[in-house]
Amino acid sequence: MILHELISYDILRLIWWVLLAILLIGFAVTDGFDLGAAALLPLAAKTDVERRVVINSIGPVWEGNQVWLILGGGAIFAAWPQLYAVSFSGFYLAMFAALVALILRPVAFKFRSKRESPAWRSRWDAVLCMAGVVPALIFGVAVGNVLQGVPFGLGSDMRIYYEGSFLGLLNPFALLCGLVSLAMLLMHGAAWLLFKTDGEVAERARKWGVLAAVLTTLLFAVGGLWLSGLDGYSITSAVNKTGPSNPMLKTAALEAGAWFANYKAQPVLYLVPALGLLLPLLSACGMWLRREWLGLLASGLGIAGIILSVGASMFPFILPSSLDPQFSLTVWDSSSSHLTLFIMLVCALIFVPIILAYTSWVYSILRGKVDPMAIATGKGHSY
Repeated sequence: MILHELISYDILRLIWWVLLAILLIGFAVTDGFDLGAAALLPLAAKTDVERRVVINSIGPVWEGNQVWLILGGGAIFAAWPQLYAVSFSGFYLAMFAALVALILRPVAFKFRSKRESPAWRSRWDAVLCMAGVVPALIFGVAVGNVLQGVPFGLGSDMRIYYEGSFLGLLNPFALLCGLVSLAMLLMHGAAWLLFKTDGEVAERARKWGVLAAVLTTLLFAVGGLWLSGLDGYSITSAVNKTGPSNPMLKTAALEAGAWFANYKAQPVLYLVPALGLLLPLLSACGMWLRREWLGLLASGLGIAGIILSVGASMFPFILPSSLDPQFSLTVWDSSSSHLTLFIMLVCALIFVPIILAYTSWVYSILRGKVDPMAIATGKGHSY
């Protein structure tokens, strides 16, 4: 038996769908509090020392957290090449804006302290805030467009073409999803600041975090109700889960309420969006009562619930086509080869535990709250 045949093709496809979800959640939960704290910078911190407290709470860890974004992009490229081709070409301008914001973030970290000028530092603080808000909004808008279907098609030679526009991405439902994304990362950033700081910064973060958590639940509930009125996608033919990756070998159609079919078939799945609705409220309670661990843990699990609810609704679709449902990409017909998925799985089993161990060690070394006195005296902090 060939080694990669130890795991069947359909199981490997399912494993990589789960791993992709884990990588996206890893990015949202770890780098999410970086983005949220940066977005809260003008609200949580008023003086220069307070702003440096916020910056130093995320400055030592943001780079390691962003590894999850790189892993997610790499996994999409290698495991789901057609998904990568459509999303990174169709969403090109939106992705470019998000990447510009993420590129400017380390520049702002480094350049802010180069001069004592209040005007100089204020401008870089605005850049940091923008670098937190813009990616949060764009990632949510992208998810909103995916749920509605993306205007792409496949030619007779399987070449992908895209017929959408940048302004077309900014539709009302997608913008609502962007607000959900922004609110949940503001909640998570506030929970992190409460966990890592004391005094006025923590108190302001607590108040804004409670508001953001309540808004997360409300916006997510509105989004769910709105989604229930939108047409979803369903496969209308037999599915060959171990067949070649060719979306044209199936038929699919738009159906009212199709995004809720998985929940009706498996009612236990309702627990997933329930986490997205209830855990932000638990995080709000934790922050309000100054239970730091509870606020941070509940916000992270709430984010996971929101992301997983999208996956549970869409499965097995990973990128539906609004031009023709048959063009839609699913778990079963848009992956890389059996051998490629197996080799990638072996690599993931080796390197992901190393990344987790290293990340855990870093957070252990950097545990404790940021000390404003150490910042004011220039001892023990990087920014």
